[in-house]
Formats: sequence, structure tokens, C-alpha cells
Amino acid sequence: MVIVTGANGFIGSAMVWQLNSAGVVNIVCVDSINLKKRNQLLANKKYSHFWEKNELIEKLNSGNYDNKVEWIIHMGACSSTTEMDVEFLKENNTDYTRKLFQWCTKHEIPFLYASSAAVYGNGENGFDDHTPAEAFEPLNPYGRSKSEFDVWALLQKKTPPQWYGVRFFNVYGPNEYFKESMSSVVYKAFHEINKTKKLKLFKSHRSDYEDGKQKRDFVYVKDCTNWMMEMKQKKIPSGIYNLGFGTARTWLDLAGNVFQNMNREMDINWIEMPENIRKQYQYFTEAKMTKMWNAKMSKPKWSLEDGIKDYLQNYLLKNEAIL
Repeated sequence: MVIVTGANGFIGSAMVWQLNSAGVVNIVCVDSINLKKRNQLLANKKYSHFWEKNELIEKLNSGNYDNKVEWIIHMGACSSTTEMDVEFLKENNTDYTRKLFQWCTKHEIPFLYASSAAVYGNGENGFDDHTPAEAFEPLNPYGRSKSEFDVWALLQKKTPPQWYGVRFFNVYGPNEYFKESMSSVVYKAFHEINKTKKLKLFKSHRSDYEDGKQKRDFVYVKDCTNWMMEMKQKKIPSGIYNLGFGTARTWLDLAGNVFQNMNREMDINWIEMPENIRKQYQYFTEAKMTKMWNAKMSKPKWSLEDGIKDYLQNYLLKNEAIL
């Protein structure tokens, strides 16, 4: 069986969809948000069990699943970049992941976990997954919690037979409907334009970037889940990998595509960036994808234009259809 944590969230539920698409249905879905609180994302999926997050470690340590687990895909975490409770982040993002890594090591089970591009900080040391993890300075406690686990994992002499830490860049796509403030700008823009016919974007506070010309590496969730399946299937070398498109695009590129797919004229309302986020705001992110391509992984299938079109036409404009 395959265990997917964070299965009742954005990327986790999309990964269950990807597994189902490949004919995998013996899946244990794990999440801190149970099905009584939210059942929409998993309602159309095939899986064998749902466990709450606090049950997983206990069940694994019981010995009842020692020869039954084929793979653990750990997407569950506190994903809020504004969370300031360091102990909470340590417990949920660092210590919990360590326990799963150690269990997979002991039982020789492949392990894949979600890291984050937040580990790269302001980008002054680049966005290269070859660079030692301790070389980066994350801008917030969330990024530090992810970085601390990356550093620890890379130091381990004993590891799972295959293990992968995936650093997600700006992921967008169906099933992100419950992320609230952490949802993608594509999702937020769609709803804002629907409501006001305009879109608010932050002005630039750096002279080397015009308003709206700040750049991000936007990657469609369907590419991310496809790559995660491919890593296991191809048995690429263990380690940490960037998951991004590999080409940075501007906020204006994103906005223009959303307006176009909604058949509206682009109308941007430029607003001041709040003082409290100016120091941690990233003006440029771009995943260095050489390591992925050297491992003979497939290239992304969804450009920003194609991804936004698919997302809006087949999901958002259809009452937030579930993947």
C-alpha cells in the first residue's frame, strides 16, 4: 500500500488523483483535517483507509504494517509562510518528517517528502538544488523548518532505499480551494476579478523592478504530481530536487492570462506592499532544474499559458471542480 500524508489538502489530494490515474487504489490517506471537517477533495478518489495524522506514527510503530507499505509520500505539514510559532513548526515540519524518514530507513521503504523553495530565502545564493542546504538563509520560520530537515536528511548515513525531498516553487492548480491566504495568485486573481473586474497587485519597491515585473517560477500541480510518480518509477538518485517550471515569469504575465481566460480586459489596481512583508518579499525565483534533467526526468508539460487555461476552463469556471 501507498501512504499519502496531507491527502486532504492541495498537493496531497492531487497526488492521490495521480496514483488513481496510474491504477493505484490501495492508498492510506492521512491528514490532520478529517473527513467530517472536509470531504470534497477525496470524495471522488479511490483509497482503502483514512487515518488522522496523530494515528500514523502509532500505527506504523505497531508492527502491523511492516511488510505492507510500498511507499510513503509525505505532503502533510504546516504550509503557512506567516506562521511564527517555531515550536509548532519544528514539531510538524521537522520532527514528524524525521520520524517517517527513520521508519522508512528501518523498513527499507521509499520516502518522498515536501520541502519548499522557501529554503532559498531572498535568492542571493541562487536556486540550485546542488548547493549545500546550509548555504541558504530562509526568510521566515516556515522556510527554516523545511531547511532544517533538508540539512538533517543530507547528513544521514543510513537512509531509505530511495528518498526524495521536493522543493516546490509557486504551485497552482485544482484542489487548492481550501488554502485560504496560502492559495495561489491564480486562484485569488480569478475570484477577485469575478467580484471587482479588477486585480490588485503590489507595486515594486525596488528600482531595478518595474511594477508587476517581479518574477516567480509558476508550476502547475499536474506537472508536480507527474514528476513525483516518475521519481519512484525511474528510481532516480536519492536527494533533494527542485520542482518548478524552470523559467521565471512576471506577475503581469500571470494576470494577463487570467484576464484573457475570463474574457475580460486587463485592469490592474497597483497597491503599496505592506511594510511587514517588504523585507521578506522575493522579487525573483527560478528553479534550477539541471539535476532533474540530468536524471532523465520528463520536461514540464504545462506552460503558464496552458496551465492557467486548463485550470480556469476545466476547474474554476466549472464551480471549482475537483481534480
